[in-house]
Amino acid sequence: MSTGNPPTPASAPTIVNTASASMSVAVRVLCQFTAKRGDLDLRFTPAPSAREGIAGHILVASRRGGRDYRAEMALESIHDGLHVRGRADGYDSKMQRLDECKTYRGDLTRMPDNHRALHWAQAKMYGAMLCRKQQLRELRIALVYFDVDTEDETVVAEDFRADELQAFFEEHCALYGLWARAELEHRQERDLALHALSFPYDFYPAQRQLAETVYRAAAMGEHLLAQAPTGVGKTMGTLFPMLKAMGAQKIDRIFYLTAKTTGRQLALDALQALASPTLKLRVLEITAREKVCKYPDSACHGDSCPLAKKFYDRLPGARAMALQRGTMTQKVIGSVATEHGICPYFLSQELARWSDVIIGDYNYYFDQSAFLYGLAQEQGWRVGVLVDEAHNLVERARRMYSASIDAETLKRAKKEAPKLLVRAIGRLGIEFHRIANAQQVPYQVYENAPKSFLKALDTYLSQQSALADQAALFPEHVQKLFFDALAFYGLSEEFAEHSLFDIAHPEHATFTIRNVVPAPFLKLRFAHTCSVVLFSATLTPRKFYLDLLGLPDTTRWLDVESPFTSDQLDVQLVRHISTRYQHRGDSIAPMVELIVRQFERMPGNYLVFASSFDYLARIAEELDRVAPHIPNRLQVRNMSEAERKQFLDGFAPDGRSLALAVLGGAFGEGIDLPGERMIGAFIATLGLPQLNEVSEQMRLRMDELFEAGYEYTYLYPGLQKVIQAAGRVIRTRSDRGVVYLIDDRFGQREVRKLLPKWWKLQKLPAPGRKGVNLGP
Repeated sequence: MSTGNPPTPASAPTIVNTASASMSVAVRVLCQFTAKRGDLDLRFTPAPSAREGIAGHILVASRRGGRDYRAEMALESIHDGLHVRGRADGYDSKMQRLDECKTYRGDLTRMPDNHRALHWAQAKMYGAMLCRKQQLRELRIALVYFDVDTEDETVVAEDFRADELQAFFEEHCALYGLWARAELEHRQERDLALHALSFPYDFYPAQRQLAETVYRAAAMGEHLLAQAPTGVGKTMGTLFPMLKAMGAQKIDRIFYLTAKTTGRQLALDALQALASPTLKLRVLEITAREKVCKYPDSACHGDSCPLAKKFYDRLPGARAMALQRGTMTQKVIGSVATEHGICPYFLSQELARWSDVIIGDYNYYFDQSAFLYGLAQEQGWRVGVLVDEAHNLVERARRMYSASIDAETLKRAKKEAPKLLVRAIGRLGIEFHRIANAQQVPYQVYENAPKSFLKALDTYLSQQSALADQAALFPEHVQKLFFDALAFYGLSEEFAEHSLFDIAHPEHATFTIRNVVPAPFLKLRFAHTCSVVLFSATLTPRKFYLDLLGLPDTTRWLDVESPFTSDQLDVQLVRHISTRYQHRGDSIAPMVELIVRQFERMPGNYLVFASSFDYLARIAEELDRVAPHIPNRLQVRNMSEAERKQFLDGFAPDGRSLALAVLGGAFGEGIDLPGERMIGAFIATLGLPQLNEVSEQMRLRMDELFEAGYEYTYLYPGLQKVIQAAGRVIRTRSDRGVVYLIDDRFGQREVRKLLPKWWKLQKLPAPGRKGVNLGP
């Protein structure tokens, strides 16, 4: 069983301009803090969606109607400086009954006592305010549980005296008020310290240009796309001005979002450099559940996981200890959680409510069920969002808003399913295979998912949703099918030209709703954000990102001047070698000759980038044959973190070696190898996405929408990877290095104009012998 309600605006706590109150909080937020007791229990998810919750509330209210019934009744009250507010779901003045509606699905009898206690707490807080407003001496309060699948209601009612409701109200206000006053004091001290905050280093022109533009955007509530080359100091150059805007009371919370773990550490380091005795920022690092879970084979409830047992009883002490630490990294949270015997992941989720700066992955704000986005809406925060390496957001967002169901998951789910679900999964599988078998080609795009399949999917979901309270107990593939189906069905309801529906069955059939343009999904995220700053070394062309991410046309644009000069980086265009697929065999010998010649002329550490692991292996094989005296190491598929570290450790300051990596992979961006650790790169590809049926369908859709199919699908994403890879060579203003761009297409005008303006391109003359000489 799961319960859920439509989100309502709330805040915790905020300053209000009222003579008798200094803090404001919504009933829902207050009760989540004061009334949660007992175990953490996730057996009763997924809850009804916001849309289902709203529809359920509307239907419940419509069944009552009449002149005496008032839905969505606004209530407020002030106690000891705390302004409490909210909306009661309904009040019947004739019956003197207040309704608190909760939508759910599943078996209501399985709802834990602490869930019901939380619902009663919210209802009684509303009841106290209603009695005070209407001068009532007593009131009947009813919890109305509405099943979104059957549309049945279960009503649990109880009578209360006004004085006992008022006592309950005052008790919970007092509990929350202790924390709220401490939070208010923290905020006031924080803002004063931020007002006086100074930059800890010498500003150089490019970084100052970035920081000033970020501050203006944040202070004016605008969005910004900032292209800033490596070496500008983007992390500090964006965090510092956003913090200054926070100090001016323009921003409540800052979310620093990254695509990779390395970005999180850079942000933590920058905030540490900004710290001072007077500036006591609460900084929180959020880490994925699978990376911190101590009992991965246990379900998230007290009967299974010891860290879920009495979670809410132990939470206050853990929360207080963690907040005293200031910077709450993964390590700090793990230590505090261990000391108090609670789950570190869900402790970090609770700490997010009380943190100033939260650092985490993109998905925490941009995903369909994004935690930070939902929390910001619930709390009513004015949020400043910093998106690091923002060129990655297009592809990441596409994955967030895509969903698949495959034959292998269906097969395994049916095999593992409890008896109650075998028939439901079986019927879904029959329809799935009927449609898949009717397709005569390995890959095909359709106008929409077949209605018959969506109907079968809806039937299956309804049947499994009745057992939603047991979902965490299901075997792995049964759970996977359920959540895949939920995501697929949800996206099917919003299907439009921004996505494709395709069926592929080279071996096992797969039905996919594949997002092409994430803009329609991300627009709401940007609209509900005070200021978003997206920054990267590669955000050209601007229109590409505005179109695909859904940023408003009013978004500011900044192209920061490079702190480097063309004398620092020797960029060689190698146009006599083609790295096209059909020419790769002929390209290897002249390419290796070029690499060896450069290495022997200037020994040091170099990175060689190619388009695939197979291509890399053939280059390495030729290197071993003609230059066995030059050490080389090769990136392989699915390297562990330890293997990646070992690969990077090979870039010693006094090293002399070649490292071979796939362009766009783990070593193509986000690594910092300054000085002699890396003095050059060979980029043997334009980085264009693989030419296949999926890419071609995306190109066709991009042509329909933007009349730029090739550019949006292939050229811009490819050159983005090239520029990122080249950016590994020059990291500081004292670095020197060389980059070889190996492919005749680098000489094309439309390609050259997308390369950084500060690069001075040199055309390497063809040797007149080995290789494929294609000319200009």
